[in-house]
Amino acid sequence: MIDPKQSLILIAVMAGVTMLLRFLPFILFSKKTPKPILFLGEVLPYSIIAMLLVYCLKEADFAGASHGIPEIVSVLLVAVLHKWKHNTLLSILSGTICYMLLVQLVFA
Repeated sequence: MIDPKQSLILIAVMAGVTMLLRFLPFILFSKKTPKPILFLGEVLPYSIIAMLLVYCLKEADFAGASHGIPEIVSVLLVAVLHKWKHNTLLSILSGTICYMLLVQLVFA
């Protein structure tokens, strides 16, 4: 069992490392950001969204009873909302709620 003193030391170390990792890019690139970092900043968001899409749809059962309708409707809702409002939180939250309602209430 960890006593309170050890817990506080662990929390302090974790907080310090987290702060260091957050501040390090600003310290290292204070003058000019290298071109490879700028390139990654442009392409990685799209790559991550594509990976999340594949991850979310990898186990969708398009041959089952629902034929993947909840997944398709939710993905389309996320795409349309994001294109319309440009609000990531709104898009993801709406897509999640839509999917859960469809799976739990409509295709139960």
